[in-house]
Amino acid sequence: MESTKKRVLAIINPIAGTKNKAKIPQIIDQFLDKELWSCELRYTERVGHANELALDAVSRGIDCVVAIGGDGTVNEVARALTGTKTALAIVPCGSGNGLARHLHIPMNMARAVEVLNADHVETFDYCAVNERPFFCTCGVGFDAQVSYRFANEGTRGLVTYVRTTISEYFRYRPQPYELFVDDEHIHEDAFVIAVCNAAQYGNNAYIAPRATMQDGELDVTVIHRFNLLSAAVLGARLFTRSIDRDRHITIYRGRHIVIKRARADVMHIDGDPVMMPARLDITCHHQGINIMVPPHSQP
Repeated sequence: MESTKKRVLAIINPIAGTKNKAKIPQIIDQFLDKELWSCELRYTERVGHANELALDAVSRGIDCVVAIGGDGTVNEVARALTGTKTALAIVPCGSGNGLARHLHIPMNMARAVEVLNADHVETFDYCAVNERPFFCTCGVGFDAQVSYRFANEGTRGLVTYVRTTISEYFRYRPQPYELFVDDEHIHEDAFVIAVCNAAQYGNNAYIAPRATMQDGELDVTVIHRFNLLSAAVLGARLFTRSIDRDRHITIYRGRHIVIKRARADVMHIDGDPVMMPARLDITCHHQGINIMVPPHSQP
């Protein structure tokens, strides 16, 4: 009976990342269990549209919303689902896919769709900076400037990101920050301050290797001043999940983070560059969102 099926809304961002989205309806039709799910498809038409569609899905009692796109699309959808019974699912099609990778969701679109067939939902933390939700990482400094430049490049993908990162490295200088981690007050002259709910930026670059999304705390990775030789070592450590062992790194952990900087400037929120005030107030919302993940994935 149709009425016994769970309902899923698949939201497709047709311009996210580098993957061709033309076959997604066919993939969903072929690999989604039709005995379990009744599916409808919608395409985004503008920035913010995914959030609108997801909010409407919640109001209609949809059981699951699938974000088909990159980390920006995932953020838009997930923001609408916080504090609700509606679960988030992800079919990663972006450039970095940080949240999907952290949750061990397959990068192959067909296999990602098949995750829904197991119908395994877990509850995870999400975070907010000045009340703006994020799910993977946010940050200030060098990585925010890279995010800003990358967003304005004509092409996407890992090669473009690496090229942008190298170019920006020779321009950027560390900045002074006041950092509050719960009751601890710290002054930092930092190259990067990354506040992490999940472990990685994307593309398996682990900025907070020990971070989880179910402990009610944030990992704050501070990268201090370093030279060109150390930059190569740091880059390698990002991809070997060992950056926390480097002498240029300090990692703090806490539930409530405040960052104060000299002026309003760009920061990244789940990889997207956003202009934000000088004071950044960051909180962790424990067990605030339901996400469909592969069983036994231990994210």
